[in-house]
Amino acid sequence: MMRRLFRFAGSARDVPRDVRSEIGFHLDMRTEEFIAAGMAPQAARLAARQSFGDVESIEAECRRAATRGLRTRTRRMTMNELRQDLQYGLRTLRRSPGFAFAAILTLALGIGANTAVFSMVRGVLLRPLPYRDGGQLVFLKQPATQVGVPDAGFSVKEFEDFRAANHSLQGLAEYHSMPFILLGRGEPRRVQSGVVSANFFDLMGVRPLLGRTFRPGEDALGVAPVLVLSYAFWRNELGGDPAIVGRTFEMNDRIHTVIGVLPPIPQYPNENDLYMPTSACPFRSAPATIEGRRFRMLRVLGRLAPGATLAGAQSELETVAARMHAAYPESYAASQGFGISATPLQEELTVRARPTLMLLFGTAAFVLLIACANVANLTLARLVRRERELALRSALGADRRRLLRQLLVEGTLLSLAGGVFGLALAASALHLLTAFAEQFTPRAGEIRIDGTVLGFTLVVSLATGIAFGVLPALPARLNLAGSLKDGAAATSGGRSSRIRAALVVGQVAVSVVLLVAAGLLARSLRELQRVDPGFDTDHVLTMALDLNWSRYTTNALVLDFHRRLEERLANQAGIVSTASVLTFPLSGRRPFGFDFQIAGRPADPDGSVPRADFRSVSPGYLATLGIPLVTGRNFTANDDAEAPEVVLVNQSLAGKYWGKENPLGQRVSADSGKSWSTIVGVVGDVRQYGLEAGPADEMYAPFAQSPVREGQFLVRTTADFIAVGKRVADAVHALDPAQPVSGLATLDQLRSESLASPRLIALLLGLFSLLALLITCAGLAGVIAFSVGQRSQEIGVRMALGAARGEVLGMIVLEGLRLVAAGLVLGVAGALLLTRLLTAHLFRIQATDPVTFVATAAVLLGVAVAACLVPARRAASVDPV
Repeated sequence: MMRRLFRFAGSARDVPRDVRSEIGFHLDMRTEEFIAAGMAPQAARLAARQSFGDVESIEAECRRAATRGLRTRTRRMTMNELRQDLQYGLRTLRRSPGFAFAAILTLALGIGANTAVFSMVRGVLLRPLPYRDGGQLVFLKQPATQVGVPDAGFSVKEFEDFRAANHSLQGLAEYHSMPFILLGRGEPRRVQSGVVSANFFDLMGVRPLLGRTFRPGEDALGVAPVLVLSYAFWRNELGGDPAIVGRTFEMNDRIHTVIGVLPPIPQYPNENDLYMPTSACPFRSAPATIEGRRFRMLRVLGRLAPGATLAGAQSELETVAARMHAAYPESYAASQGFGISATPLQEELTVRARPTLMLLFGTAAFVLLIACANVANLTLARLVRRERELALRSALGADRRRLLRQLLVEGTLLSLAGGVFGLALAASALHLLTAFAEQFTPRAGEIRIDGTVLGFTLVVSLATGIAFGVLPALPARLNLAGSLKDGAAATSGGRSSRIRAALVVGQVAVSVVLLVAAGLLARSLRELQRVDPGFDTDHVLTMALDLNWSRYTTNALVLDFHRRLEERLANQAGIVSTASVLTFPLSGRRPFGFDFQIAGRPADPDGSVPRADFRSVSPGYLATLGIPLVTGRNFTANDDAEAPEVVLVNQSLAGKYWGKENPLGQRVSADSGKSWSTIVGVVGDVRQYGLEAGPADEMYAPFAQSPVREGQFLVRTTADFIAVGKRVADAVHALDPAQPVSGLATLDQLRSESLASPRLIALLLGLFSLLALLITCAGLAGVIAFSVGQRSQEIGVRMALGAARGEVLGMIVLEGLRLVAAGLVLGVAGALLLTRLLTAHLFRIQATDPVTFVATAAVLLGVAVAACLVPARRAASVDPV
C-alpha cells in the first residue's frame, strides 16, 4: 500500500520523511490491534492494509506533501541562484568601474529628471485637495464671452439669487480679497485680507489649528468684527504666539478680535494674511455694493449635494441664470454674452499649470528613453567583450535563460543605483521646482517627495533596468569553440552592431525633437524680450499705497494726502517725477472695465456697447512711465473735482471707435448719460497685462476727478532705489505715522517677472535638450569607438594596401554621419508632428519655423562630427604592422 500511496504522490523521495513515518506508524498500530484480537500476524497485517481508513485521504495528503516539498526546494534553489546572481553581478560591476560609473550617471540624470517632474505633477495635478471631500468642491464663473472676459465675477445680489435658487449645490460661499492696514502690534502692516461669508471654512472643510472659525451669523451687519489668521502670517509676522486667540487689532477704525488660526494648508483661491467676515469689510458692507447688481467683485465656491452631479448642477445654474437675465435685462446686455459655469475647484486651480507640466513630463520621458538607449549601447559593447565568459558558463551547463537572468540582474542593479542618485538630484532641486510651479498655480506648496513619488522612482528604476537589460539580450547563438579560443574575435559583433546603430538612430531622432522644441521656445522668448511695452521701465520705482479706509473717508482727504506727498518729493535730489495711480502696467492686477456710450451715436442694433479698461492717473503719469502723448494735451493740476470732466484715450480705443476721425472734443459717458467727459488727448498703447498680450482699449481719468484709496505710487529716479524707497517711506510716515508703504519693486523687476514663466519653461526644456544631446553624442562616439576597435585588423590591412590616413579618417566619420542623417530624418518628421503641441507657448513664432529646424540640424551635425573625430583619429593612427 505504501508503494501505491507514493505512486499517487510522486516518487517516494518527493514525500517528506515525517509523512512517510506517520503513515508507517498508523499501519503498525492497526496491525497490533488485529493481533491483540487473536488474528495471526500475516492475517493481521493483511486486514490492516485492507481496513486502513480512507486510503484516498492519505493519497491526497501525500500529493500535497510532495507538492510542498517540491515548492520549498524550488524556492530555496531560486533564492540561492538569485543570491549568486547578485553577488556575481556586484563583482562583475566592480571589475568594470568605468562602465558602471557611466551607466549609473546616465541613468541618474534620466531618472532624476522624471522624478523631479513627477513630483510636480503629483503635487499639483494628482494630489487630492487638502479639504474634506475636496473632489466635491466646485468653482463658479460668470463669463462675458462676447467681450473676452473669462470671469466677470459675481455681485452680492447675484450671489444671493444663486444661493437661494439652486439645490444641486450644498451651500454657496463668497470670497474676495482686499488689502487693509492692521494696527495694534508694532509697525502698521499692510495685510491681504480674505473677505468671506461665515460658511466659507465649513464649506471647505477646514478645522482651525487654534481657536475656531466663523460661526453662522457672524457675517451679519452690526456683529462685532472677528479675524481668523493664516498659519504663515501667525508664524512669520506674529512669532507664532500660542496665546494669540482673544488678542485684538485695530483695522478699518474698528477693533477686531482674533478667534482662530488656520492650519498650515494651501489657501484657495488665493493666499491671504488673514480672513474676516463680509460685514467687517467696509467696501463689501456698503449699501451701494449690496444693492448694485452690476457691481461684480465676488468669487463663488460651492459643494455638490449628496447624489448631485456636476452636469446636473450646471443645468440648474443655467436655468437660474436665464431667469435672472430675463428679470434684469439692463444688467445682462446680450452683446456681452453673460453665461454661467461650474468647474471642479481642483481643475480650476491647475488649468494654467497642466499644459506646462505635461510638456515637461513628456520631455523628461524622452530624456529617459535616450538614457536607456545609451546604457543599452554600453551594455551591448560590454556584452561582446564578455562573449568568452558567457560561452564558458554555457559550456559548464548554464542555459540561455540563466544567462539572460544574470544580465537582467546586473541591469537592475545599475538602474536601482541610478534611481537612488536620481532621487537625490530631484530632492536637491525641490525648492527650484516649487518656485517654478508658483508661476502657474497656488498648489505649488504641495510639491514634495512622498511615498507615491518614491514608488514612482522605484517602478521607473526597475522598468529601466529591465528595458536596457532585455534590449541587448544575448547573441542568437554562442560559438563555443570559437569563443573559448584565446584571442578569438567576438562572434556576435555583426548583430550587436546593428542593434547599437539602431539605438543611436533612435537617440538622434528623439534629440532632434527636443532640440527643435527648445529652439522654438528660445526664439519665442527672444521675441517677447524684444517687444516694445509702450512705456519705459528704466529707473522707475513702484509701491503700494493703500490708504486707511477709516482715516481717509472722503475723496478730498485722499487727494490732500497724495498732493502733500508729491509736494514733499518734488524737489528732492534724484527724483525726476512722481505719479499717483490706480494701477500700472505689469502690476498683475485684474482689469477694471466699464461700458460707455459716445455722444451723438445711436445704439448698435445688436445691442453691443463700447467697453474700455479704466485708469485713474495723476498728471505726472505719462512722464514717469515715458508713455508718449500722440495728440491733444495731458492732464494738468487744473483738472480737479471742480473742473469739467476730461479723459485720455489710447490709440487702440481711438482707432476702434473713431477710425481716421479725430476723437479730440468727443464726449463719452460711463453712467448712461448722467455725466459726460470730454476727450482731450490720445496716448500711446501700453501692454498692461503682459508682454505677450496685445494692448487693451483704455480710458484714463484724472486722479483728482477719480481718486482711489487702494492705489499705487510711482517714482522715476536717477538715485539708488533703496535710498529713494526709504525717502518715500519717511515722507509717507511724516504725513501719517500709521500709513505703511509696501510692495516696493522696480518696473525692470516686474518686466523680468512677467517673463519668468516662459523663461523657466525655455530654460528647463533647454537643459533637458542639452542633456539629451550630450548623452546622444556620447552614445554615437561609443558606437564608433567600438566599431574601430572591432575593425582594427581590417583598418590595418587597408592602410598596408595604401589607404591614406585621411581616407580612413573620412571613412569612420562618414560611418557616424550616416547614423546621424537617418536619425535627423526621423527626428524632423517627429518634430513636425509633436511641436504643434507647443503652439500655446509660442509668441510670434510658428511651430514649423524653418530657421529653428535648420539651426537644429546644423548644431546636431556639428556636434556629431566632433563626437566622431576622436575615434576616427584613433583609427587613422593604427599601425599597419
